[in-house]
Amino acid sequence: MAWRQLFLISCLSTVVLLSSVKEKIFMQESDALNFLKKRSKRSPRSRDEVNAENRQKLRADELRREYHEEQRNEFENFVEEQNDEQEERSREAVEQWRQWHYDGLYPSHLYNRHHI
Repeated sequence: MAWRQLFLISCLSTVVLLSSVKEKIFMQESDALNFLKKRSKRSPRSRDEVNAENRQKLRADELRREYHEEQRNEFENFVEEQNDEQEERSREAVEQWRQWHYDGLYPSHLYNRHHI
């Protein structure tokens, strides 16, 4: 803990030294102390910290949702194409079977009567 205080004091003296050299104060000592001070785990977060964290979470959720939606759409398109191809192959096979087994005695639509 002592090294942190030493570091803060040296930083504060640097800020004060710079401000006196340039005759322009960039930051008050109290602001510099608060800026360099690390918030302890138990101390409450500021409203800005909470808002920034919530914005980050919302953005991450939005990106995750978009990614998963895109993946789901791609997969649905892939499955639909696969089903269409399988249906086409099946229909062609059934049509070939009907042509091969058709003896000319019955109207060919009777083979397809289960669709009526």
